[in-house]
This record gives sequence, C-alpha cells and structure tokens, in this order.
Amino acid sequence: MSLVDLAQSLIDIDSTTGREAEACRWLADHLRTRGFEVSEQEVDGGRVNIQAFLQPKPEVVFSTHIDCVPPFFPSRVAGGRLHGRGACDAKGAIAAQVTAAERLRDKGEERVGLLFVVGEERGSDGAMAANSVPPGSRYLIDGEPTDSRLGRATRGVLRLKLEATGRAAHSSQPDLGVSAIDTLVDALVDLRGLPLPEDPDLGSTFYIVGLISGGIAPNVFSPSAEAELNFRTVGPGTDVLERLSSLRSRVSIETVLEVPPVRLHTVPGFESAVFAFTTDIPFLPAWGRPLLFGPGSITVAHTDEESVEIRELEEAATAYARLAKALLASET
Repeated sequence: MSLVDLAQSLIDIDSTTGREAEACRWLADHLRTRGFEVSEQEVDGGRVNIQAFLQPKPEVVFSTHIDCVPPFFPSRVAGGRLHGRGACDAKGAIAAQVTAAERLRDKGEERVGLLFVVGEERGSDGAMAANSVPPGSRYLIDGEPTDSRLGRATRGVLRLKLEATGRAAHSSQPDLGVSAIDTLVDALVDLRGLPLPEDPDLGSTFYIVGLISGGIAPNVFSPSAEAELNFRTVGPGTDVLERLSSLRSRVSIETVLEVPPVRLHTVPGFESAVFAFTTDIPFLPAWGRPLLFGPGSITVAHTDEESVEIRELEEAATAYARLAKALLASET
C-alpha cells in the first residue's frame, strides 16, 4: 500500500470525534500486518489509542490523532492534491509517519515507535489517557498541519464562560426589569478595550466570542445571559483573568478549559515557525521532549476545502525519517 493509498483508506473511514472506533480497528490491524507490535489502550466506547512499536522502548515516537472534526467527507485526488476530511488534520500525517517508520526499519533502525490517539479535536481525552503509559521515549514528534515546518512554540487556549444576571419583567415595565443581555453586551464591549498579555515570540493574546445565549422571550426582560469566549494565550491563563478582573462587576467568569502554551524542541536544517493553534502535546509530557511537524496548512483544516499536496505528503515522510535520525544521533 502506497503512502497515498494508506492516507485515502484512513480518510474514507468516518472518524469524527466520538466515532473513531472503526478507524482505530482498521489502523491497528494494518500496522500488525506491517510487522509492528501493536497494543490498544481503551479510552471509551471502542475508541482506543494505538501504540505500535518495533522494540519495547522506542527512543523517538511519531504521534498524531485519529479523530477529525465534522462533517465527514471522503477522499479524492485532483490537481496533484489529496482532498478529504483528515487529509491534513491529521490522517495525511499518520500515513507519512507510518511510512517513515517503515523506511527506518527497512534500514535497520528500530528505535522508533508510533502513537495514535483519539479525541484531540474535543478535549484530548486520548492523549490524557496515553500519558499514563509512556514507553520511556526521549522525543515525541507530533504531527499537525504546519506547512512542513518545525514548530518553535504553540499558543495555549483559555475558554471562559461569562454569565450575567438580570430580572425578568414584562417588556412594557422597564422600571421593573433588568436585562441580563444588556449587561453581558456591556461587558463584552468593555473587554474590547482591555490590554491583553503579549509575548516576544507568540505575539498578542487574541480571542473570539464563540457562543452567546440568553433570554426567554422577545417581550420579556432577560433574567440570564451567557457567552463563551475562546482566548489563544501566550502565557498562563491567570494573566488573562487578571486583565479581565474589571468585568467582574458586571459578570461572573468561569474557566471552562485551559491548555498552556508550549515551547518546542527544534532541529537544525529545518525551517521553523510559531503557531496559534494548540495540540495534544501539553497532555503528553511523559512521552519525551516535544517536536511539532506535519504536512499541509492549518488554513484549510476544519474547512470543506481540506486537502494537502501529494508532493508535500511524500516529502513529509522523508522529513519525519530525517528528524528521527537526527534525534537518535543526539546525546540529549
């Protein structure tokens, strides 16, 4: 099976988050037929993390995630590109990593392993489970769409819920009602003017208002309203919360999720960059010093245009093997 055939076989199995079981079974069986020692770590509902080693304690592990965002759409090849859900995020990377490991093995190098996890797109439950069973590896090379550049750092995530409280009343009685929606909107407007943390490498913190809900009817003062905000952070989440402290006179602030930013290991001879997205890396510290590299662009990930150049996919397999050899040759 060629690299592209392997990628297409994976893409054509719907593994949107929560539905990874079939793809997990297929990939585990495929790796066994290719001579890897495969173990499956149950996460839940038939969803498993896959470890595929050539020896019990690999020094370098290639890793990425099996799940994808919805909606699923199958693969096709057109104009020198491989299209389909997961083409670059991250089933193309799986195919390139498997190919790299096989090429290294064919040249006598068996100190490499593979770790493929579920759930990255929604909470990283697979990575958190995998972190409890590390093999003692020195390096983890995570695969995400980085335009075939090594990552120097990735931003973190801070997801906050802002809640405002009002008082329900008939819309004809403004002296009796208090609009929670108005209070929430005022807080969000105030937020626009607040300075947020900055970092010399990662730049300025930014955010989106992802969800807003509130009210019970168009002719009733809203007794409650809430918004969920997603911050792309450049430092500890406490730094952001400190900057938002003035909003607490209007709204309560609840932390829903925090993923820290990460500084990454690099290797000479590879172009590098910083990235605004986050990965499973913060949840896999026990697997060794982290690197980030993968074919394809984040600009088409999670869109209906998701695709990757076949040439870049092939070159990524060569690059993964080069990275592994450089890391295996290092003494640190």
